Amino acid sequence: MSVRPFVEGDLPHVLDLLEASLGGGPTGRRSAELFRWKHFDNPFGPSLLLVAEHEARPVGLRAFMRWRLQAAGRPLRAVRAVDTATHPDYQGMGVFSRLTRVALDAMAGEVDLVFNTPNDKSGPGYLKLGWREVGRVPVVVRVRRPLRLAAGRRARARREPPVAAAPAVRSLGATGPLARLLEQEPRPPGLATPRTIEYLRWRYGAAPLLGYRAVTEESGGDLAGLAMFRVRRRGRLLEATITEVLAGGDAGTARRLLRRVAAAAPTDHLTLHAPARSSLARAAMGSGFLPSPAGIRLVAKPLVPGIQPDPSDLGAWELSLGDLEVF
Repeated sequence: MSVRPFVEGDLPHVLDLLEASLGGGPTGRRSAELFRWKHFDNPFGPSLLLVAEHEARPVGLRAFMRWRLQAAGRPLRAVRAVDTATHPDYQGMGVFSRLTRVALDAMAGEVDLVFNTPNDKSGPGYLKLGWREVGRVPVVVRVRRPLRLAAGRRARARREPPVAAAPAVRSLGATGPLARLLEQEPRPPGLATPRTIEYLRWRYGAAPLLGYRAVTEESGGDLAGLAMFRVRRRGRLLEATITEVLAGGDAGTARRLLRRVAAAAPTDHLTLHAPARSSLARAAMGSGFLPSPAGIRLVAKPLVPGIQPDPSDLGAWELSLGDLEVF
């Protein structure tokens, strides 16, 4: 087996490999558009993509997606381990470990921190290679139809209802109002993704096939709040995943935005992650959101010593659900 960088001609084979190993992904199918958006259009830079090849056949992929964090106001160079795929015929043969070690060597001196949200299958492999278990990022849920949620897999499948909110790209078009809103956002002391216009337009406006929508709040004719969400299927249930809430640190504005999402998306339930003790957490509590027994597993591997706040402490992370889902 040899390891080499990804080249454009690998794309069809890599998509087949991802489908065989991981299934259809967040849109139900592995598309070239979503792959390019994630790995090549990313404003933080192109991903490090490595292919394991055996007898001229791609049998493994490791993708480290460039990311930018700020830690107590200081920039932190990060990558996310995503799209980990080994062909079923080659699983258990060390493909994952070999690709990961080559990638870590390639990133030495260029990256401060690796983090990701592995599933139960890939999680033990990361821990074996030195990743640290951070914990489960809590998710809160507002139940709209408790009987359907209790029925779960037995619930009758519903058609997706019309969503009474414009595509997110429309709300991200006006640079001046958006820039003023971002200036009002409090600067988180922990590990967070810097919110910039470029990032928001890429993450929610340019994301193909994901259908992000937005609701807004105005005050005195100016933009005072913005929330992004998407409607997705969870088995036979319909969920409104609220990925981003920008409200200038005002809990009242955040609460009104959450209620507008609920009114715009007649789904079975809504989900959200709000950092502890934030104004968004207070708004969620006042809007009928309750803790979910599940959460999103987070692991991290510092590549340089002394990162503060400590990335192995779950309380140090201040991410949105948009930072966590899809990738």
